[in-house]
Amino acid sequence: MTDLLYSETEDDLRSAVRSLLADRVDTPGLLVAVESDTPYDPQLWASLAADIGAAGLLVPEKLGGQGASHREAAVVLEELGRSVVPAPYLTGAVMATEVLLGLDTGSAPVAELLTRLASGEGVAVLTLPLTAAPGAAQTLLPGLTGAVTGVADAIAAQVLLVPTQEGLYAVDTQAPGVTVEPLVALDLTRPLAAVTFDRARGNLLADPDTSLAAVRRGLLAGAGLLASEQLGLAEWCLEETVRYTRERHQFNRAVGGFQALKHRMAQLWLEVVSARAAARNAADALATGSPETELAVAVAQAYCGRVAVHAAEECVQLHGGIGMTWEHPAHLYLKRAKSDAVALGSPGAHRTELASLVDLPAPR
Repeated sequence: MTDLLYSETEDDLRSAVRSLLADRVDTPGLLVAVESDTPYDPQLWASLAADIGAAGLLVPEKLGGQGASHREAAVVLEELGRSVVPAPYLTGAVMATEVLLGLDTGSAPVAELLTRLASGEGVAVLTLPLTAAPGAAQTLLPGLTGAVTGVADAIAAQVLLVPTQEGLYAVDTQAPGVTVEPLVALDLTRPLAAVTFDRARGNLLADPDTSLAAVRRGLLAGAGLLASEQLGLAEWCLEETVRYTRERHQFNRAVGGFQALKHRMAQLWLEVVSARAAARNAADALATGSPETELAVAVAQAYCGRVAVHAAEECVQLHGGIGMTWEHPAHLYLKRAKSDAVALGSPGAHRTELASLVDLPAPR
């Protein structure tokens, strides 16, 4: 029987990450950072990635990692979702790492890159649009010439993993012929960029067939653990809304005491609890290599994205006037929720995938 409860190790990891983020991230500083040209805090990333060891959770110990599982990585993403801090964890420590683990880890270039990522000394991202779904066919560059737009966290990366028709390349972002141009994105806490290659040079890591399987593995893990980020986001929105409605008074009583608002928050609580079950199930399926992993990921993404958006919308609305201001962080959570809802496949795409997996008519 699958145990979806948090283990003592996972609880300890959560405490460490939450404590770090509480000490290093505050709302005024976050609002200033996301409006700047450098939204990432290198010192925060060093503490999270190297000091806590979060960057190497999925990397085997023999390659310098922690040898943990997707369940532990999911806990980190829950906490990052609660704080919406700009950090290339999902794209780097999860997706790029999973892609590399799908290659020959006995190969020196792959092993060296995994060791580097596990130490937190570098960040690699998969050069595909953030909207790329695990089961969708990808448009591959013919070689290291062409452009890919909507690449998340590319501006924080030192290495780009580029799927091409020739195979998977590792390309240094500072190499000649490589241009990373920031884009204006809805979610400023997960910056997007257009990456252009002009006869660039890179290290070919694998052949086309191996590369496609590895990329699909990375996208599947990313989609499955994105649900944990959405869960953390929804939990923060619910908790903050409940706290605020207890303190805010109208007509000489707390607004949270009005029956209509109680019903709305109770409904949201039920949705968050269900989202936690779906997200934990996806993380556990990835961790154990379950034959139903694709099904678990499709369920999580078909459900958790909608819950995160609903929680963020309720957070903004039930905060009243202050929820509409730029100074309150509620808008950051709403933008992250909206962005996550179309990241790595929309809920509709995952419902279609779910229908195909259980042999049902595709949803309309």
